[in-house]
Amino acid sequence: MGPVHAFQWYDSLIFIIMLLISTSIGVYYGCFGTKQATPGEYLMGNRKMKKLPIAISVAVSHFSAITLLGVPSDVYKYGASYWWTCMSLVLIVLATLYIYLPVFFNLELVNTYEYLERRFDRKTKLLASSLYVLDETLFSSIVAYSPCLALSAVTGVDIHIVALATCAVCIFYTSIGGMKTVVWTDFFQLAVILATLTATCVIGTRSVGGFSSVWNNAAEGERLDIFDFDLDPTKRDTFWIIFIGYSVSHTSFIALRQSGVQKFLTLPTFRDCVWSVIYFAISLALVTTFCVYIGLLMYAKYVNCDPVLDHKITKPDQMVPYYIMDVAKNIPGASGLFIATIYCASLSSLSSNLNAMSGVLYHDFIKRLVKRDITDETVTKILKMTVVICGIVCTSLVLLVQHLGGIISLTVSLAGMVAGPVMGMFTLGMLFPKANAKGAFFGAISGFIIIAGIVIPSKYQRFIYPTKPVSMDNCSGSLLQAVANLTTTVQPKTDLVSQKPFYLFRISYFYHFTIATVLTIILGLIISYLTNKNERRPNKTLLSPVIHFLLSEESESNGRVLQSLMNGENPVN
Repeated sequence: MGPVHAFQWYDSLIFIIMLLISTSIGVYYGCFGTKQATPGEYLMGNRKMKKLPIAISVAVSHFSAITLLGVPSDVYKYGASYWWTCMSLVLIVLATLYIYLPVFFNLELVNTYEYLERRFDRKTKLLASSLYVLDETLFSSIVAYSPCLALSAVTGVDIHIVALATCAVCIFYTSIGGMKTVVWTDFFQLAVILATLTATCVIGTRSVGGFSSVWNNAAEGERLDIFDFDLDPTKRDTFWIIFIGYSVSHTSFIALRQSGVQKFLTLPTFRDCVWSVIYFAISLALVTTFCVYIGLLMYAKYVNCDPVLDHKITKPDQMVPYYIMDVAKNIPGASGLFIATIYCASLSSLSSNLNAMSGVLYHDFIKRLVKRDITDETVTKILKMTVVICGIVCTSLVLLVQHLGGIISLTVSLAGMVAGPVMGMFTLGMLFPKANAKGAFFGAISGFIIIAGIVIPSKYQRFIYPTKPVSMDNCSGSLLQAVANLTTTVQPKTDLVSQKPFYLFRISYFYHFTIATVLTIILGLIISYLTNKNERRPNKTLLSPVIHFLLSEESESNGRVLQSLMNGENPVN
């Protein structure tokens, strides 16, 4: 179906201005000043960045269009349980600041996967780097697909053309501008995102008669039934599933993923890192709350006529752009501002991912193939070319992503399969002194194979979780069509009862990451125990401060190490 309200010239103008501003920031840092001439400046901003822009950059890169499009649609269909992810941020902050980030900051690494080589061996690092590149490539293709879905829905332009244009802009400004471009475009893009989310919430609340109407409709429609503390892992989104699953997966994204850690390590002191992580958590919680509320607004708007059943849209992931075009159709420029927001969120994630991938690919793979005496200028050119190539690959994968299902479940499942074992390796290295290289390497491979054996078949089982109730009482179609649509929609729920897949294939996708991580740790410890040949205990700089008290009486306590970091000192020699 066509859009509710077609793009006007002023919508297009707002959208184009946003793209031009993002591009101009890249041109400024790439063509003026130092021109990002050294690898240190291109990848790390010479470690002189400020804590607030870094916090915002990390936050914006994590609430991409996947969040802005996927979360409200998810809330509309399944209820507001996703809000529990905000509670998980407390655990994420603590784990990041006490377990993982102090180790990286002490070692002053450019590439986080270099840690695994120092702690274990080269093959372990290459395995982790390969899984990271695979994960980032798949994730970036989903990120690129999300805004294209929105723009295609409201303009009717072919999604493949939109994807090509979107990625071309992002590849251009990221490749020439480096880390400084990534950070400062994110800073600008956050302003656009928050302004649009605020305007959407205000306009949407007024359109349905106020907050009380939104709340009452959500309660009557079971969207606020979020206090489900059932331990059953085959449910979709209980408190424990979201709290545990999200905590583990996003600790990895913030504390271990190259695109996140690389930004924190551009800060001059660990104290700056602490405040940057806290600011990040506040920003992410704020945007998540906005997105959950927009999901409730959509339900209040369409409580008596579901747009999917009414054939106004073809996919649930199109709900948000359809809603914006509908509720703000009489406000000039609202459509253009919304699409600009979706693009801001996706461009920030995509630019961060491309910049991080270029660093990992160069340091772990390309560097071995080039001459050792090449100049910094040549290295920077190689990094920029790597960004371009990675961007082209991610763009081409958009063709595949559009056939793989809902963007929230797809993102979480793929991350669990690929990044879960990587988190297991880092955790083995930092928290378990007796873990060895064989344990980390084969534990990760085993974890990857087992979780892939769960995730991949589950995508083909057509297992459909029951959704919250929807209605077609006030739809414009005929009664006969409404009955036909309703019958089609209810049928999968019957299949849910009569043809359940094998138990493992019904485990909530929120748990996939946790399962992969735990399997890697357990199997890694078993293999380490079986292959231990009186190996020397690793240097304490490679171990997290939280376990230093276990090493020896001479070792510094966790509190003293962290206090030294906060004071700008290097606590471990």
